[in-house]
Amino acid sequence: MKDKMTTPNSPQTAKHYKIFKPFGYLSQFVPERRKSKKLLGELADFPAGIMAIGRLDHDSEGLLLLTTDGMMSHKVRSKKVEKEYYVQVDGEIDVTSLDTLSHGVEIGIKGEKYSTLACRVYRLESAPNFPERGRKIRDERHGPTSWISITLTEGKNRQIRKMTAAVGFPTLRLVRVRIGSIGIEGMTCGQVIPLEAQQLLTKLE
Repeated sequence: MKDKMTTPNSPQTAKHYKIFKPFGYLSQFVPERRKSKKLLGELADFPAGIMAIGRLDHDSEGLLLLTTDGMMSHKVRSKKVEKEYYVQVDGEIDVTSLDTLSHGVEIGIKGEKYSTLACRVYRLESAPNFPERGRKIRDERHGPTSWISITLTEGKNRQIRKMTAAVGFPTLRLVRVRIGSIGIEGMTCGQVIPLEAQQLLTKLE
C-alpha cells in the first residue's frame, strides 16, 4: 500500500485541519512494525499526503494541526509560534518551582543534557473543563494535584514531562490547548475541523 505521507501536494491544493487528539493515539498515519496502536487516520477520512505538524505523544491530548503542505508544517514548527499546554502535575506546585520552570531547567535529550529555553508558566486557578480522558489519572485520596499552563516556543521529545519531573512534580495529564492563536475551545475529543490556508496563517502570526 502506498504511504500517504509521500504523495506531493501543492500549496494551492493543500488541505489543513485541526484536531483534538485523544489519549492513546499516536501522532502518525503509518503503523509501526509489531505495534498495534491507534492512529490519527482512524478519526476521519483524510486526503493522501496528510501529515501531523509536530507530535503529541501517546499519552498526551489536545490540539494537533495536520497538513498536506510541507512548507506549512515548517511555518507551524517555527520558534516564532507559541504552543500552550495545560498540565496536571502530582502535588501542590509552589511559586519557586513555577519560577524555576519559567527560567529553564536541565533535562535529558537523547542521552545529552539540555537546558530548556525560558518560557511562560503560571498556575491555573481551577481545573480546566476537559473531556474525561478514558483512563483515570489516579484516585484523589492519593494526594492533591495542580494544574499549570506552560507556553513554549520549542518542542523537544517529552519536554514538558521532563521539565515538571525536574522540579519534583511529575506530569499526570498533558493537554495542548493552543498553537499561535488557534485553540481547542468548544472542540470535543477526536473532533476534526478543516481550516483554510489563509485562516491558518493569520492565526500563526
